[in-house]
Amino acid sequence: MGRRGKWLVIVVLAGALALTTLATTTAAGASPDGQPTDTGYANDLLAIERARWHALQLVQLGCPGETTGTFLNGGDPCRPAGETQLSQAVTFLHTHPDTVLVTVDLGFNDVNRCLASHLVDEACLTQRLDLIDQQLPPILAALRAAAGPTVRIVGVGHYDPYLGTYLHGGSDIAFSEDSVAAIERLDGTLHAVYAAAGVPMADVGRAFQITQSEPVDLAGVGDVPRNVAQTCALTWMCTSASRRAKQHPDDAGYQVIAQAIADAVPA
Repeated sequence: MGRRGKWLVIVVLAGALALTTLATTTAAGASPDGQPTDTGYANDLLAIERARWHALQLVQLGCPGETTGTFLNGGDPCRPAGETQLSQAVTFLHTHPDTVLVTVDLGFNDVNRCLASHLVDEACLTQRLDLIDQQLPPILAALRAAAGPTVRIVGVGHYDPYLGTYLHGGSDIAFSEDSVAAIERLDGTLHAVYAAAGVPMADVGRAFQITQSEPVDLAGVGDVPRNVAQTCALTWMCTSASRRAKQHPDDAGYQVIAQAIADAVPA
């Protein structure tokens, strides 16, 4: 049963939480006009995990656009020179020994640039995945050293917002299909690093059904692959939301991500 003073530390790397989140804006949330909100998946995860730890608190440390490189070495727009999300997380963990859970959500911002032109740049993708393979292990090692052996750490996999470009037709149909393979490569790299560190990874891609391509009916559109319909249902990609917001989940998508993380949290 929960004890007073426990903390859920959700280390979503690219942004962060008391319940602590280290993450991008995916953890914190984004509205259709692209503005940050307080209704991201971290809040949904907090509600789920309070059934186990009743006095959990949430602290957001996330920063839009954070990569494994800026998380490790600094340079994000949210902190002064010389300060990193990793240093903040380590300090928090040292000073809050009752922390019970850390989630790490990094990787998408590392490779996003490789798909920015609606074409998968394979050379760019390989280079960025190699950097993740180099930079994520010392991040995980530092977090584990600061947290101690009993704190649960969970990595977060990724969905594929680019599936929504299928509705544009033309060359974007092929791009949406190619993007799935790119996200699978990203998740494969992340899974290998997390597994080597003894960290389970939430299979967000599976929860979003990104590899399921059988045709289904999408209201107002007609038959589309299931993964496209899921992306439309769980993100802003198929709406008139601002370009800045489109890649983010909607409320239903945040709930799906939170449940995928909760499913991966060790007992």
